Amino acid sequence: MELPGLAFAVWMFICFYTSVDGYPSGKVREACTSMIPCHGSSPQLLPEHTITVNRTEFKPGDNIEVHLSGPDFEGFFIQARDAEHLDSPAVGSFMLVDRRLSQLLTCAVSHTSKAKKKHIKVNWIAPGNAPKHVQFLATVVKKYRTFWVKIPGPIVSQPNVTSPTTPLHATSEAMSTSHLISYLSKPFNASGCGSMKFCIRNPSNCDPESASCFFLSFEQEKSSVFIEMSGPSEGYLAFALSHDQWMGGDDAYLCVNEDHHVYVSTAYLKGRSPPVLYSENALEDVSWRLVDGVLQCSFRRSIRLPAYKGRFNLDGSYYIFLADGEASGLIYKHRRQPLITNGMYNVTGLPQDIGGSRSPRLLKAHGALMFVAWITAVSIGVIVARFFKPVWSHSFLFGKEMWFQVGKISPYLQLCFLQAGFHPYLGCTVMALTIFQPLMAGFRPSRHAPRRQLFNWFHWSAGTTARILAVVTMFLGMDLPALDLPDPWDTYTMIGFVAWHVGTDVLLEIHSYCLVRKVEVIEDDRVQILQSLTSAEAEGRLFKQIVLTIYVCGNMVFLFAFLAAINQI
Repeated sequence: MELPGLAFAVWMFICFYTSVDGYPSGKVREACTSMIPCHGSSPQLLPEHTITVNRTEFKPGDNIEVHLSGPDFEGFFIQARDAEHLDSPAVGSFMLVDRRLSQLLTCAVSHTSKAKKKHIKVNWIAPGNAPKHVQFLATVVKKYRTFWVKIPGPIVSQPNVTSPTTPLHATSEAMSTSHLISYLSKPFNASGCGSMKFCIRNPSNCDPESASCFFLSFEQEKSSVFIEMSGPSEGYLAFALSHDQWMGGDDAYLCVNEDHHVYVSTAYLKGRSPPVLYSENALEDVSWRLVDGVLQCSFRRSIRLPAYKGRFNLDGSYYIFLADGEASGLIYKHRRQPLITNGMYNVTGLPQDIGGSRSPRLLKAHGALMFVAWITAVSIGVIVARFFKPVWSHSFLFGKEMWFQVGKISPYLQLCFLQAGFHPYLGCTVMALTIFQPLMAGFRPSRHAPRRQLFNWFHWSAGTTARILAVVTMFLGMDLPALDLPDPWDTYTMIGFVAWHVGTDVLLEIHSYCLVRKVEVIEDDRVQILQSLTSAEAEGRLFKQIVLTIYVCGNMVFLFAFLAAINQI
């Protein structure tokens, strides 16, 4: 009974090991269609390797020698396809010359190991139903993250067949972009936004001709759309069309800078994984410019591309993402939260001039609730519980003294506000202490009980720890890329709020101390939280009420400032 389980475990290990370590054995059947290795990086430009054949004509059943040569490489994948329909499946079959270096797959011939090699020779056998023109393509892996996709080889034809009158399809992302790409002599601008073309700008009303800002425009020209993209980036700029405001299942377009050479690629976004680049991008009139850290590129795309799987029709409505990040052989995760439109738009419809937000609504709601919780419920609750026992000694709420109920309820309000989620580690610790405080207050011993002093210390320690960690957590939360509050305004404003709270706390503490000095007997547990204050302190209730009123008003000013900033992002 244990052998099947062991065999299954071994099989699962092999599958996961293979998926993580690439395909050193060369069994890359998953790449039969795209010829793209699953190495998580982008193809290189300008191939270093060449494909040659010993003849350019063939008849069904003939053998043609195919040679792949160049600098040292570890892996390869050679196919033959209909030269006039390069999206079609592979044609013919291969016969091996050296089984130590190559092996047969159902769709191609591939390497057997990642041992370095300079030359590969195989024989291609023409099928009986061979197309008139056949082109050889190769993917070559120099190192794990350095590879070329669909390197175009020579075209062989059947005798007495004229050459195709229409140009052949582009065979490689690298080749298509390197031949068709051009350099922009001057930056494009925002003229026509909202009247002739659909524009997305951040900040709003910025002009890419004179400012370093994020800009994306779509201008319809009959059956195609001319697209311009600009932004400060030394790596890549990208936009994506999506059916929702979350990454996954999206149609993406990347403008990538590698060693000051820019190429444009189409891709498919699959969750949080690196983009899956397409070898044939169906883009025309590609141009680019890279000056003073600002990357600009433009291209043209047909509104509908039925022959290209994964390409969205541009006459539909989508959320639009605009992102930037680093690129060095691999498209890294965007360095900040992408700019996302607030609604779904049709870029071929009525021209509009809009902006976007780098914070999804859920994250903005979380940030707003975080500030509401800590600036109102927690801060005010702590002040009331600590200093207002004698002020509201005869005021009751739900059968208990008001000062006690306010201090007990405020942590519960905070917990309700924080249900949207919080930063890990510190946030979880603060939430645990928040739950612990009112629960512990429910078991408070009587004033003269032997364990009252121990309770006071525990209660004070838990509350103080929660307040300190809360401040640290708020500072860290403001720097989250998803929230993107204006910097350094957010830091200085939060420092101001902390100083305001601590100043109020110190002022009330000094006031309480001065009142206590007026009496002849000072209670031993004077420094503890929730202590029983003397009647002398009650004389200063007017002063405390005035301070509390001013403190609450100040808190509201800070709260409105933070909420306004969140609303603007």
